[in-house]
Amino acid sequence: MISVIFTLDYEIYGNGQGSLEELALEPTRRLAEIFKEFAVPLVVFAEAIELAKIKETQSDPAISAIEQQLRSLRAAGHEIALHLHPWWANAHYEKGTWHLDWTERNLCALPAARIEEVVAGAVSYLRCALADPLYTPHSYRGGLWLMQPTQNMARVLSRHGIRVDSSVFKGGRTRALGLDYRPALRNGSDWRFSSDVNVPDNGGPLWEIPIYTEMVPFWRMLGRKRLRIQRKMPEAANGAPLPRRWLDFLRFRYPQKLDFCRMTLPELARMVDLVRQEDRRTPEVFKPVVSIGHSKDLVDFDTITTFLDWLRKRSISVITLGALTRDHFPLFRATPPHPETDGASRAAPAMASS
Repeated sequence: MISVIFTLDYEIYGNGQGSLEELALEPTRRLAEIFKEFAVPLVVFAEAIELAKIKETQSDPAISAIEQQLRSLRAAGHEIALHLHPWWANAHYEKGTWHLDWTERNLCALPAARIEEVVAGAVSYLRCALADPLYTPHSYRGGLWLMQPTQNMARVLSRHGIRVDSSVFKGGRTRALGLDYRPALRNGSDWRFSSDVNVPDNGGPLWEIPIYTEMVPFWRMLGRKRLRIQRKMPEAANGAPLPRRWLDFLRFRYPQKLDFCRMTLPELARMVDLVRQEDRRTPEVFKPVVSIGHSKDLVDFDTITTFLDWLRKRSISVITLGALTRDHFPLFRATPPHPETDGASRAAPAMASS
């Protein structure tokens, strides 16, 4: 059985450039209309530290509309999840420019007390933004896809009631950040973990539902659509926290993420067809397929519409991460560290398949 999970990183550019209206509010409004048409849910990974800082400084007049949009999305049955760019935590705004703290770009590598401080502040912000003091994010994704080193980060997330991480992309490697997800290639489509996100641990407090990837020749990463979107934000690359990765690309195969913003319909369909082929061999195994997108990359809404139609015609359900763990991993759900209060738990069942 296959289910697709659409996840959207909801944010401006990583170095603080760009407007909320252009890069988050308006594209997400259009995306939500499409998902409403198909009656399927979305997981919105809201970059809470960034939004909290923008609200604190009132540096972008659209922040109130952003918070209203998050409340509306949740009320419509979409899951609001936690996404963190920790280099925003010590940020300050001066003369129209954000000055960010790149020394904290890997939250997982910071002392446990600092991780707790950042996560607690982010969850507190989302509770205020959603006007719900009981809100607990069900799912998490790290900035720059970081979940290494794992142990302290996993403990803090678990204490805050988070059940699922979706930071891993199998085969990923970024030397300058200490990110290495190549060992995860040996794992199945999902696994529990504790001290090392690459190592399955049936007693672990968190479940890894990785971003779906396929190991492809490097040239497959040079598609016209992908490069066109990349060229759309040349200025945002200046001062961005991700270092140059030429050494990381110098290998026979590179992990291509299932990116519903940057891929064409034939590319998306081909990758899902690979899972369908495997499903015909092992239909008894549940196969969650996480697709990633970014609000700032939302420019091709026609492809998203046709991809959702393609999935519907093949009876492939679309669900949230919260619904996934509730409906397909009941033993994991049986002893949650905190009550689950994510938006999907209220409204998503009616939208879980199409």
